[in-house]
This record gives sequence, structure tokens and C-alpha cells, in this order.
Amino acid sequence: MAEKTLEKIYQNIPLIRALPARHTWIDYDREADVLYITFEKPERATDSILTENNVLIRKKDGKVIGLTIINVSKFRIKK
Repeated sequence: MAEKTLEKIYQNIPLIRALPARHTWIDYDREADVLYITFEKPERATDSILTENNVLIRKKDGKVIGLTIINVSKFRIKK
């Protein structure tokens, strides 16, 4: 089990390195099935946009400070 998890992490290292911030916080709430990705120290957004993929883009002063992905276990990118 640990080897499969590590392999998935290794495959995603290029994506992790491409994140737009020096520090990134990631929190997954299994009970709510929500993934929180924060690019700034946790702070309140002043604006947000909900995409058709159930991704809430959180902004402060026009800058993206985080993403909230709803129903992440069912997440699929819509093209």
C-alpha cells in the first residue's frame, strides 16, 4: 500500500513543483469530501468564483490565494 502511494506522489512531483506559490498548504476533509489548497498563509478571501467543475477559486485583492475542490473523490476535469 505504501509503495503505491509513494509511486503516485512521485508521478505528481512535476505538478507539485509547478504550483504558483513558494509555500502551499493542502488539507483534505474525508468526511466532507473537500480538498483545500492554499497558496498564502490561510486568510479570508475577498472574492471567489465557482467553476463548472465544482472548484471554488478563492481570491484576495485580485490574486488567487487558494482552491476549494468540492466532491473531490468524484472530480473529473470537464473539457
